[in-house]
Amino acid sequence: MRSSDSALRRQSLNQTAMADQLVITEKTSQARDVRAAVGSRYGDILPAEGHLLDLLEPEDVVPAWKRWSPTLLRPEGLYGTRPAPGGNKAAKLKAIRDALRGARRVWLATDCDREGQLIGQEILEHYNYRGQVMRVLFTAQDPQTIRDAFGRAKPNADYASLYAAAVARRQADQIYNLSLTRTATVILGRGARGVIGVGRVKTPTLAIVCKRELDIRHFVPRAYFEVVATAKVAGGQFQMRHAPQERIVRRELAQDIVEAAQGFAGALAVRVEDKRQGPPKLHDLPSLQKLCSSRFGWSASKTLDLAQELYDGQGKKIITYPRAEVRYLPESLISDVPKIVAGLQAGKSFGTIPVPDPPVIRKGASGTFHDKGLEGASHHAVIPNVNMVDHLREVWPRLSIDEKKLFDVIARAYLAAVMPDFRYRQTTATLDVRGFAFRAAGRQPIEFGWRAAFPDWQPADEQGDDAQLLPALRNGETAQLKNPSIEDKETRPPPRYTEGTLIEAMQNAWRFVDDEVLRQRLKEAKGIGTPATRAEIIGGLKQQAFLIAQGKNIVPTDMGLQLFGVLQQADPALVDPGLTAELECLLDDVVIGKQEMIGAIDAVCDVAQRIIGKLQDGATTEGPPLFGDAGSRRPTPAMKRFADSISRQTGVKPPPGYATSGSICRAFLDQHAPRKNRADTEEAGASGSRPPSPAQLLFAEKIARDKGIVVPDTARTSSAAMSAWIDSTQGNKRGKGRRTSTGTPPRSIAPAPSTTPKRRSRKPESRGAAAGTPPPPARENSGTDTPLRIPYGHKDDALNLGARYRAGGWYAPPGVDLRAFGERGWL
Repeated sequence: MRSSDSALRRQSLNQTAMADQLVITEKTSQARDVRAAVGSRYGDILPAEGHLLDLLEPEDVVPAWKRWSPTLLRPEGLYGTRPAPGGNKAAKLKAIRDALRGARRVWLATDCDREGQLIGQEILEHYNYRGQVMRVLFTAQDPQTIRDAFGRAKPNADYASLYAAAVARRQADQIYNLSLTRTATVILGRGARGVIGVGRVKTPTLAIVCKRELDIRHFVPRAYFEVVATAKVAGGQFQMRHAPQERIVRRELAQDIVEAAQGFAGALAVRVEDKRQGPPKLHDLPSLQKLCSSRFGWSASKTLDLAQELYDGQGKKIITYPRAEVRYLPESLISDVPKIVAGLQAGKSFGTIPVPDPPVIRKGASGTFHDKGLEGASHHAVIPNVNMVDHLREVWPRLSIDEKKLFDVIARAYLAAVMPDFRYRQTTATLDVRGFAFRAAGRQPIEFGWRAAFPDWQPADEQGDDAQLLPALRNGETAQLKNPSIEDKETRPPPRYTEGTLIEAMQNAWRFVDDEVLRQRLKEAKGIGTPATRAEIIGGLKQQAFLIAQGKNIVPTDMGLQLFGVLQQADPALVDPGLTAELECLLDDVVIGKQEMIGAIDAVCDVAQRIIGKLQDGATTEGPPLFGDAGSRRPTPAMKRFADSISRQTGVKPPPGYATSGSICRAFLDQHAPRKNRADTEEAGASGSRPPSPAQLLFAEKIARDKGIVVPDTARTSSAAMSAWIDSTQGNKRGKGRRTSTGTPPRSIAPAPSTTPKRRSRKPESRGAAAGTPPPPARENSGTDTPLRIPYGHKDDALNLGARYRAGGWYAPPGVDLRAFGERGWL
């Protein structure tokens, strides 16, 4: 009996202990995984649903702030929190609140990053919980990892700096974003409908894309020349090239080099070096998003969603935490290497990769395992989950095709990291041809090493001129040149961003800083935004119709370019990625104790206050709004009905604001509506005000891109206005029987007007502007050459119009009609 009583007492004590404990997870699926791993050993398990609390609005703190004005919305102390609306957040928050009343100990088992710390701890702060709090950190969600994490839980106080960094970022963002959005709207909008949104990260991200687009549009290609010849030696023949760093821009000089090389024979200078190259670093989220964008054409959000599913999806859980921000592993994970390698190689996909036994372990900054490289980071690089790798055979059939592709990328990167260096022989041959250096280079593999994990991959430095296989060469042997020729080359503009390369640009924002000292400091920072939010930021800019996808590329819309121009003119700091990177650096310093939370918030507020002052100093009270009504015109009822219909058919939810903003609605239709019969579906509104058809819009955007201009909003008001703008911009009639506009051609809206624009002449500007109006007389260039500015991609058009190219750029010879160049904006 005594034994039985003792067992009952122990059971009663255990139940009491469990009753006064609580586990808080970040979401329902996480609660389910924790419950499966530890049961109720640590008390009730209650999930949040992301952030269950929002910050108070400015007017909740200071009633006078309800009226928008150029004011820094910095409260005394910090913004308080309030329950967040939406979903079943209220019910979840109430359940946690009720459980906290009787809880002696709380286990925070939210995600292991800064945001996860905030999601859990802000609830405890909101309800002034004063019991014991333990922090449970896990980087994978299989049962063994979760059990181990509870076993090594630490007091939550150990993570005070992580929480402080999250609070600083959230508070600073609210103050900066709301203060500058209200200031920009009041001062720059001057009463225009709609809001001029400014975001600490969003606006510089838009600026990165807009600057690149303007660089492309303003790019003027320059011709240059290289000379190539075939070199014959005893062992065979190969190509040699004269391509000096100072490009050859005069064809006559290239011709002189051809003549010097014709039949030339001389002694080769041959240098042979054995080199080695270590494997690429493991993946963090940005590197995964860039690679998958390039290789598979995936959006950044798709890559993140797939990685999240591999991490915590039911019956999967085969990778570690995906929102990684570093590409190193802690040295404590070296012991897992043999098990992960063996588990991966048990399947057919990775079984043929020759990983050595024992695997190669690289430590330090240039290696894989580097504890110092993880300082200030919440989690390590993304790798296969050691506790699930033995179950890949059962998991594999549950994965989608895209999930398998992503896991393949992660697994091969891990295997490559523990394989030998790639060893190769680099051969460089040079030949002095009467003072002109000709060169050839080739690379021969000695040992593939880690490259065997990527059998179909060829790096960029093995493509092009250095990709040729050279015959056996001896230093000093004679080479005979034959068939020298000139290759015509042309400089090219920078490429447009994809989502992957845009995220990389956000991560490496130091590249946008001119000051060398600051550049070096920012190289150690993590760029602008966070791995978890960058895809969301890009998606938000798309939803607001500031950015749009064009194939794999991301390009700004007219409205995005206009907003960028206005903000850049008002104060360049508003759109400076480098400044935002500096602020990110301060916020990140809170994690490692280099900066106090309030100090970081103060620094962001100081920048915001300075910008507000500059906007106020530059404000004028006369003239129309600088930003005007761009994008704020409501869609026609037909457009909204069509968008609703497309949403029902495709299951794609229209973006916020589509019912009130014509630009947002139109961008949604352009992306999702079928091309066929779309113009017929968008019915006419009032008589004579039928909106432009999608075909007109696409054609107008093409003309605008070709000419380096923007389509004015006035042209978008109706089909007739758009037709008139197209006619006037093209400068000719578009077909027999086509109606021409009898009104004034619409005026283009400059991206960044600084003063009240002068009223333009109401006379038609081209033959298509008004029926029966005679064309302006042709202007001929007489006597001297006229310099031209020919945009990239228009070489053939320019030549057909009579333009010519020489050292120094494009020009129109005497006698050429300049009217066509003037209409295109090329004079």
